[in-house]
Amino acid sequence: MTKKLIPLAVPDIGENEIELIKQVFDTNFLTEGKFTADFETEVANYLGVKNAIACTSCTTALHTVFECLDIKGKEVIVSDYTYPASAEAIILAGGIPVLADVDLESMNITADILEESYSEGMTVFEPISWAGVPLESNVYKKAKELGLIVVEDAACSIGAQINSEFVGNIADFSCFSFHPRKVITTGEGGMITTNNEEIASKCRSYKHFGAVGSAFEMIGTNYKLSNVLGAIGIEQMKKIEDIIKTRNEKAKIYQEMLNGIDGIKPAYSKKEFRQTFQSYTCYVEKEGMRDKIRKKLSDENIQSQIGTYSLHLEPAYRNMKKVGNLENSEKLFYNALTLPLHKNLTYDDQQRICNIIKETINE
Repeated sequence: MTKKLIPLAVPDIGENEIELIKQVFDTNFLTEGKFTADFETEVANYLGVKNAIACTSCTTALHTVFECLDIKGKEVIVSDYTYPASAEAIILAGGIPVLADVDLESMNITADILEESYSEGMTVFEPISWAGVPLESNVYKKAKELGLIVVEDAACSIGAQINSEFVGNIADFSCFSFHPRKVITTGEGGMITTNNEEIASKCRSYKHFGAVGSAFEMIGTNYKLSNVLGAIGIEQMKKIEDIIKTRNEKAKIYQEMLNGIDGIKPAYSKKEFRQTFQSYTCYVEKEGMRDKIRKKLSDENIQSQIGTYSLHLEPAYRNMKKVGNLENSEKLFYNALTLPLHKNLTYDDQQRICNIIKETINE
């Protein structure tokens, strides 16, 4: 008998999204329009930020910001421990990624690493608040001291908070993802948030072919988000607090179960943060054991994933500028383990997963 599948992620979508999509179809206006604009307003109001600009993905959102900041030929510090999209957006805009290490526990860049990575002449910095773990407040402070504009890759972090302040209203620019594995989803999609009115206007123009009114005043491209996806986003925003609450509740169960297993460090958490737990990523302390655990979970029909990538180990990024030996990024690439986390995950599922981890480590 086939064992019960425990998927890595399950998007929280249903009839409400379908009903609003039907309303879009009734208008016969499927490209970007009122529904997308309403979605932007929902996000802006939720985060308390002046501008929210919808794009086709977090990658295109980041690319749009970098184009409008004109980073051509400029070095941009970016975490080495990230999905390639973070660095790709810099390259697409003509910038030069400078790969920096991260903290082994939070998996994010720190103020000290930022300072070590900084060179005179740099103007822009791209940190990643990975897995929905906010950056430390002193990272933003250090960037300001260094005169750096902060473009945060907050793909995983919509709804995350530092104390009561939302990610998305802290950095100069934040970019979110609405991929199906993220906190809320539109299938594919992204959002730029900023209080900078001038660059916000440029971003709106850039993602709409460079149009300003009826004239084309700059070279742009087509990164518009359709009304269909905007409608899904409107309904998803109504659920966001419940989704984050559920993810935190299930993450707490993992914390308690994994705390009792030698050789596993549960996912990072901090009382000053409200994390989204977009990914529940723990750390396997014994070298080579992470992949054995993944194999055993797969044999039991349980999906899992690595954390993310150490870019300098990937062929496309091996010759890029690096700061230091990036040892923490490498350790995370080889040893971080992402476990299933979603609304359908039961207590028994979590117990089954953690028992398999414990048995595998103790073999």
